[in-house]
Amino acid sequence: MVRVSSSTDTGHAPDHKGRTRAAASRERARLVVVLAVTSGATDAIGFLALGSAFTRVMTGNMVLLGVGTAARDGALVLSCSVAILSFVVGAAIGARVAGTPTRGDSLWPSAVTVALYVELVLFLIFAGFWWALGSDPQAEWLFPLLGLNAGALGLQSSAIQRFGVSGLSTTYLTGTLTTVVSRLIGGHGLRKVGHSLTILLGLIVGAGIGTVLVEFAAAAVPVVQLLTLGAVLVAVHLSKHLHVPAE
Repeated sequence: MVRVSSSTDTGHAPDHKGRTRAAASRERARLVVVLAVTSGATDAIGFLALGSAFTRVMTGNMVLLGVGTAARDGALVLSCSVAILSFVVGAAIGARVAGTPTRGDSLWPSAVTVALYVELVLFLIFAGFWWALGSDPQAEWLFPLLGLNAGALGLQSSAIQRFGVSGLSTTYLTGTLTTVVSRLIGGHGLRKVGHSLTILLGLIVGAGIGTVLVEFAAAAVPVVQLLTLGAVLVAVHLSKHLHVPAE
Protein backbone atom coordinates (compact mmCIF):
# COMPACT_ATOMS: atom_id res chain seq x y z
CA MET A 1 0.00 0.00 0.00
CA VAL A 2 1.32 3.39 -0.93
CA ARG A 3 1.64 5.70 2.06
CA VAL A 4 0.39 9.21 1.42
CA SER A 5 2.75 11.79 2.88
CA SER A 6 1.17 14.24 5.26
CA SER A 7 2.11 17.90 5.43
CA THR A 8 4.06 17.00 8.57
CA ASP A 9 6.03 14.31 6.74
CA THR A 10 7.06 16.69 3.99
CA GLY A 11 8.02 19.46 6.32
CA HIS A 12 5.19 21.74 5.17
CA ALA A 13 3.15 21.75 8.37
CA PRO A 14 1.83 25.17 9.16
CA ASP A 15 4.13 26.94 11.59
CA HIS A 16 1.41 27.97 14.01
CA LYS A 17 3.81 29.46 16.54
CA GLY A 18 5.59 31.40 13.84
CA ARG A 19 2.34 32.86 12.55
CA THR A 20 1.28 33.73 16.09
CA ARG A 21 4.55 35.58 16.73
CA ALA A 22 4.21 37.44 13.44
CA ALA A 23 0.65 38.46 14.31
CA ALA A 24 1.79 39.58 17.76
CA SER A 25 4.62 41.64 16.27
CA ARG A 26 2.23 43.40 13.93
CA GLU A 27 -0.20 44.04 16.78
CA ARG A 28 2.57 45.43 19.00
CA ALA A 29 3.74 47.67 16.15
CA ARG A 30 0.25 49.17 15.82
CA LEU A 31 0.01 49.82 19.56
CA VAL A 32 3.42 51.49 19.60
CA VAL A 33 2.18 53.88 16.91
CA VAL A 34 -0.80 54.77 19.12
CA LEU A 35 1.61 55.48 21.98
CA ALA A 36 3.51 57.79 19.63
CA VAL A 37 0.25 59.69 19.12
CA THR A 38 -0.01 60.02 22.91
CA SER A 39 3.57 61.27 23.03
CA GLY A 40 3.10 63.85 20.27
CA ALA A 41 -0.10 65.20 21.78
CA THR A 42 1.44 65.48 25.24
CA ASP A 43 4.48 67.29 23.85
CA ALA A 44 2.30 69.83 22.05
CA ILE A 45 0.19 70.37 25.17
CA GLY A 46 3.28 70.99 27.27
CA PHE A 47 4.85 73.40 24.83
CA LEU A 48 1.71 75.38 24.03
CA ALA A 49 -0.14 75.40 27.33
CA LEU A 50 2.30 74.62 30.14
CA GLY A 51 5.23 76.98 29.95
CA SER A 52 6.83 76.57 26.51
CA ALA A 53 8.85 73.48 27.47
CA PHE A 54 8.79 70.04 25.91
CA THR A 55 7.57 66.97 27.75
CA ARG A 56 9.22 64.56 25.31
CA VAL A 57 12.27 66.19 23.69
CA MET A 58 14.72 66.54 26.57
CA THR A 59 17.60 67.55 24.29
CA GLY A 60 15.42 70.42 23.10
CA ASN A 61 14.78 71.39 26.70
CA MET A 62 18.52 71.36 27.37
CA VAL A 63 19.05 73.78 24.48
CA LEU A 64 16.23 76.00 25.78
CA LEU A 65 17.76 75.80 29.25
CA GLY A 66 20.99 77.19 27.85
CA VAL A 67 19.12 79.88 25.94
CA GLY A 68 17.10 80.84 29.00
CA THR A 69 20.20 81.00 31.16
CA ALA A 70 22.05 83.20 28.69
CA ALA A 71 19.02 85.45 28.23
CA ARG A 72 18.35 85.56 31.97
CA ASP A 73 14.83 84.27 31.36
CA GLY A 74 13.99 82.79 34.74
CA ALA A 75 10.62 81.39 33.69
CA LEU A 76 12.12 79.49 30.74
CA VAL A 77 14.94 78.14 32.89
CA LEU A 78 12.49 76.94 35.51
CA SER A 79 10.06 75.32 33.07
CA CYS A 80 12.85 73.47 31.25
CA SER A 81 14.39 72.37 34.53
CA VAL A 82 11.05 71.06 35.80
CA ALA A 83 10.46 69.15 32.56
CA ILE A 84 13.93 67.59 32.52
CA LEU A 85 13.86 66.58 36.18
CA SER A 86 10.32 65.18 35.92
CA PHE A 87 11.19 63.18 32.81
CA VAL A 88 14.25 61.73 34.54
CA VAL A 89 12.21 60.76 37.61
CA GLY A 90 9.51 59.24 35.40
CA ALA A 91 12.10 57.32 33.38
CA ALA A 92 13.68 56.00 36.58
CA ILE A 93 10.31 54.83 37.92
CA GLY A 94 9.47 53.31 34.54
CA ALA A 95 12.76 51.43 34.43
CA ARG A 96 12.13 50.13 37.94
CA VAL A 97 8.58 49.02 37.15
CA ALA A 98 9.11 47.70 33.61
CA GLY A 99 12.53 46.18 34.26
CA THR A 100 14.95 45.08 31.55
CA PRO A 101 14.52 42.56 28.72
CA THR A 102 14.94 38.96 29.89
CA ARG A 103 15.08 35.62 28.16
CA GLY A 104 11.60 34.20 27.66
CA ASP A 105 9.87 37.59 27.57
CA SER A 106 6.57 37.70 25.75
CA LEU A 107 6.08 40.14 22.89
CA TRP A 108 4.40 42.43 25.42
CA PRO A 109 5.71 41.74 28.95
CA SER A 110 3.17 42.30 31.72
CA ALA A 111 5.60 44.73 33.40
CA VAL A 112 5.18 47.08 30.42
CA THR A 113 1.43 47.10 31.01
CA VAL A 114 1.96 47.91 34.69
CA ALA A 115 4.24 50.84 33.78
CA LEU A 116 1.64 52.16 31.33
CA TYR A 117 -1.00 51.99 34.05
CA VAL A 118 1.22 54.19 36.20
CA GLU A 119 1.46 56.57 33.25
CA LEU A 120 -2.33 56.54 32.98
CA VAL A 121 -2.61 57.48 36.66
CA LEU A 122 -0.40 60.53 36.03
CA PHE A 123 -2.57 61.54 33.10
CA LEU A 124 -5.69 61.12 35.23
CA ILE A 125 -4.21 63.37 37.92
CA PHE A 126 -3.33 65.93 35.24
CA ALA A 127 -6.86 65.72 33.83
CA GLY A 128 -8.41 66.21 37.26
CA PHE A 129 -6.39 69.34 37.96
CA TRP A 130 -6.85 70.65 34.40
CA TRP A 131 -10.62 70.42 34.63
CA ALA A 132 -10.73 71.68 38.22
CA LEU A 133 -8.82 74.75 37.06
CA GLY A 134 -11.34 75.47 34.33
CA SER A 135 -9.03 74.20 31.56
CA ASP A 136 -7.09 77.43 31.90
CA PRO A 137 -4.46 77.00 34.64
CA GLN A 138 -2.83 80.08 36.07
CA ALA A 139 0.93 80.55 36.16
CA GLU A 140 1.45 78.91 39.53
CA TRP A 141 -0.08 75.66 38.23
CA LEU A 142 1.89 75.41 35.00
CA PHE A 143 5.00 73.79 36.45
CA PRO A 144 3.23 71.03 38.44
CA LEU A 145 1.10 70.17 35.40
CA LEU A 146 4.15 70.23 33.13
CA GLY A 147 5.93 67.92 35.56
CA LEU A 148 3.07 65.41 35.51
CA ASN A 149 3.15 65.21 31.73
CA ALA A 150 6.93 65.01 31.44
CA GLY A 151 7.02 62.32 34.13
CA ALA A 152 4.36 60.36 32.25
CA LEU A 153 6.40 60.36 29.05
CA GLY A 154 9.53 59.41 30.97
CA LEU A 155 7.63 56.38 32.23
CA GLN A 156 6.47 55.51 28.73
CA SER A 157 10.00 55.87 27.39
CA SER A 158 11.43 53.35 29.86
CA ALA A 159 8.49 50.99 29.42
CA ILE A 160 9.11 50.72 25.67
CA GLN A 161 12.74 49.82 26.34
CA ARG A 162 11.54 46.60 27.99
CA PHE A 163 10.67 45.27 24.54
CA GLY A 164 14.39 45.03 23.85
CA VAL A 165 13.98 46.18 20.24
CA SER A 166 16.89 48.32 19.11
CA GLY A 167 15.81 51.79 17.98
CA LEU A 168 12.18 51.34 19.05
CA SER A 169 10.90 54.42 20.86
CA THR A 170 7.83 56.60 21.15
CA THR A 171 9.58 59.60 22.70
CA TYR A 172 13.08 60.22 21.31
CA LEU A 173 12.62 59.85 17.58
CA THR A 174 15.52 61.76 16.04
CA GLY A 175 17.35 58.43 15.86
CA THR A 176 14.32 56.88 14.18
CA LEU A 177 14.32 59.59 11.53
CA THR A 178 18.07 59.17 10.98
CA THR A 179 17.65 55.41 10.59
CA VAL A 180 14.89 55.90 8.03
CA VAL A 181 17.03 58.24 5.94
CA SER A 182 20.10 56.00 6.20
CA ARG A 183 18.21 52.90 5.13
CA LEU A 184 16.51 54.64 2.23
CA ILE A 185 19.82 56.05 1.00
CA GLY A 186 21.35 52.59 1.45
CA GLY A 187 18.89 51.12 -1.03
CA HIS A 188 16.28 49.67 1.29
CA GLY A 189 12.71 50.10 0.12
CA LEU A 190 9.90 51.86 1.92
CA ARG A 191 8.68 48.50 3.16
CA LYS A 192 11.79 48.15 5.33
CA VAL A 193 11.19 51.47 7.05
CA GLY A 194 7.40 51.47 6.98
CA HIS A 195 6.91 50.97 10.70
CA SER A 196 9.40 53.70 11.59
CA LEU A 197 7.66 56.09 9.22
CA THR A 198 4.32 55.20 10.77
CA ILE A 199 5.64 55.98 14.26
CA LEU A 200 6.90 59.36 13.05
CA LEU A 201 3.53 60.03 11.41
CA GLY A 202 1.77 59.07 14.65
CA LEU A 203 3.90 61.60 16.52
CA ILE A 204 2.99 64.34 14.04
CA VAL A 205 -0.70 63.45 14.12
CA GLY A 206 -0.68 63.48 17.91
CA ALA A 207 1.00 66.88 18.00
CA GLY A 208 -1.58 68.21 15.57
CA ILE A 209 -4.46 66.90 17.65
CA GLY A 210 -2.93 68.35 20.81
CA THR A 211 -2.51 71.73 19.15
CA VAL A 212 -6.09 71.84 17.87
CA LEU A 213 -7.44 70.97 21.31
CA VAL A 214 -5.31 73.58 23.08
CA GLU A 215 -6.41 76.27 20.63
CA PHE A 216 -10.06 75.42 20.11
CA ALA A 217 -11.29 72.91 22.71
CA ALA A 218 -9.25 73.36 25.88
CA ALA A 219 -11.64 71.30 28.00
CA ALA A 220 -10.87 68.25 25.84
CA VAL A 221 -7.08 68.54 26.13
CA PRO A 222 -6.63 65.56 28.48
CA VAL A 223 -9.02 63.42 26.46
CA VAL A 224 -6.52 62.61 23.72
CA GLN A 225 -4.05 61.30 26.29
CA LEU A 226 -6.61 59.24 28.17
CA LEU A 227 -8.24 57.80 25.05
CA THR A 228 -5.06 56.79 23.24
CA LEU A 229 -3.31 55.29 26.25
CA GLY A 230 -6.53 53.70 27.47
CA ALA A 231 -7.10 52.15 24.03
CA VAL A 232 -3.64 50.59 24.14
CA LEU A 233 -4.25 49.07 27.56
CA VAL A 234 -7.65 47.69 26.53
CA ALA A 235 -6.13 46.21 23.36
CA VAL A 236 -3.37 44.53 25.36
CA HIS A 237 -5.86 42.91 27.70
CA LEU A 238 -8.04 41.69 24.82
CA SER A 239 -5.15 40.45 22.68
CA LYS A 240 -4.85 36.77 21.86
CA HIS A 241 -1.28 37.07 20.60
CA LEU A 242 0.79 39.54 22.59
CA HIS A 243 1.57 37.21 25.46
CA VAL A 244 3.39 34.57 23.43
CA PRO A 245 7.19 34.31 23.85
CA ALA A 246 9.20 36.65 21.65
CA GLU A 247 11.64 33.88 20.68
